[in-house]
Parts: sequence; C-alpha cells; structure tokens
Amino acid sequence: MVTITAKYEGDLRCSAQHGPSGSLLSTDAPLDNQGKGEAFSPTDLCATSLGTCMTTIMGIRARQLGIDISDARFEVKKIMSADTPRRITGLPVEFWIPGSHSEEVKAALRHAAETCPVNYSIHPDIDRPITIHWIDED
Repeated sequence: MVTITAKYEGDLRCSAQHGPSGSLLSTDAPLDNQGKGEAFSPTDLCATSLGTCMTTIMGIRARQLGIDISDARFEVKKIMSADTPRRITGLPVEFWIPGSHSEEVKAALRHAAETCPVNYSIHPDIDRPITIHWIDED
C-alpha cells in the first residue's frame, strides 16, 4: 500500500507528497475551470497516469522479451465533457515505438498497454483508443 499526503494550498492549488519516495507535485485548477493553469490539473494527472502506466507495462514486457524500447514516447489527449457534470469523456493515447519488431512482439506490447492497471481502473464509459506507430530505425 502506498500513501500519498496532500494539502490544499488555497486558490485552487494542492501540493501532494508520495510517501515512499518523498517526491512532490502540485496541482492547479485549469484556466477553463476558475484556476490559473500553472500546474497539472487533477484530470491531467489521470491522463498522464494512463500514458505512463501503459508505457511502463510495455517496458516491463519489452524487458521480458529481451528488447529495448527506450525513447518510446506517447501523447494523451484529454477530452472533457461539454455538459455537466464535468468529467473526462475520452483519453486517446498515441505511441511512437522505436525499433524493428516482429508482429508477435508488436502484439505483446499492444496487449501490455491495454492491460495496464490504470487502463483497467478507468470507467469503461471513457473512450480510450490506442494508436501505435512502429518507428523502424533500420
């Protein structure tokens, strides 16, 4: 179990600390929701969590397969509802994976992304399409 502690700093900003490492992060409400937009918003962190979790699980699977996907990158677009209640309605994730990989490896990496813990934790009504661009470096 991991404990995160946080404090409301006022003016729609929070500071949080990761218990095991002591790492700190701040959140701020976005400009379109009364904030200053000077840090990740809580929903930005949700989008970030999805992309980094998928990438981490792909990295674990790549390690098991004896391949290196260093320099892989991703982009997540956070789509918010136009109506109330305010909520995330879509988190399309796009990856760029370097290297020349067999179809078997590509399928294993896609499966790793699809089965990451954050993806399983997000409500199924939120659209989460995954696009992978395989960048052949040869």
